[in-house]
Amino acid sequence: MTSAVQVSGLSKAYGRHPAVQNLDLNVGYGEIFAILGPNGAGKSTTIEILEGNRTRDAGHVQVLGEDPGTAGRSWRARIGIVLQEASDAGMLTVLEIVQMFTRCYGTARTPQDVLELVGLASVSESRVRALSGGQRRRLDVALGIVGMPELLFLDEPTTGFDPEARRQFWDLIRLLAKDGTTILLTTHYLEEAAALADRVAVIADGRVVAVDTPTKLIEHVNTAATVSWMDGEELHVEHTDFPTELIRRRSRDGAELAQLTVTRPTLEDAYLHLIGVA
Repeated sequence: MTSAVQVSGLSKAYGRHPAVQNLDLNVGYGEIFAILGPNGAGKSTTIEILEGNRTRDAGHVQVLGEDPGTAGRSWRARIGIVLQEASDAGMLTVLEIVQMFTRCYGTARTPQDVLELVGLASVSESRVRALSGGQRRRLDVALGIVGMPELLFLDEPTTGFDPEARRQFWDLIRLLAKDGTTILLTTHYLEEAAALADRVAVIADGRVVAVDTPTKLIEHVNTAATVSWMDGEELHVEHTDFPTELIRRRSRDGAELAQLTVTRPTLEDAYLHLIGVA
């Protein structure tokens, strides 16, 4: 099989409220695939169905070659899950809880290796209840990757991380992908999706409205650059596909373009356009 995840016609409703409607997805092996969407768009429901933790009403789903709704224990050992919120184990030390999870797998990373990977080696003897919010999130990630999963689900993985910790985590995700791990993540950080994802799916109202690379998604909005500068007290703003030519023309007489800025549409602009906000 060429796809780690194959989904067609996926639907799920809660009472009369449709959470997911006729959704299609295809995630290749070794790919970092991000799902974006506003709260209530159906992201978490979709992920829970792919993890085998929620039933579906309709549709075809294959994850690592099996239907997650009926797959057994051997299949579950091949996936890793990092939930938005994980259960507390405050009385245990960081090392103890990782050791406990290690024993659940036939093949697993050593506790020391996984703590080094997520940057918790220095607090391995600390009680979980004594960790900061960001450190607890790193522990969640450690427990998700200790079994060396083929496919890793990350649901809002860097919530609570400071900017430095977030970028360290990105390095970890790239390392896992380089080693062949397929990664499916949801995030509200557009910068995170742009930095990590090979492809991005945007979901709105339970439907996929676009799937493409971050660069290609930006083409869903006007790709013209915005050039702005000050002329005395007056602000000038122009939109153009050729900003270099515009700047050259405006400064041809040697005039300085004060406070000159050139900006282009971002993934955030495309995202807001696709979900109907902009």
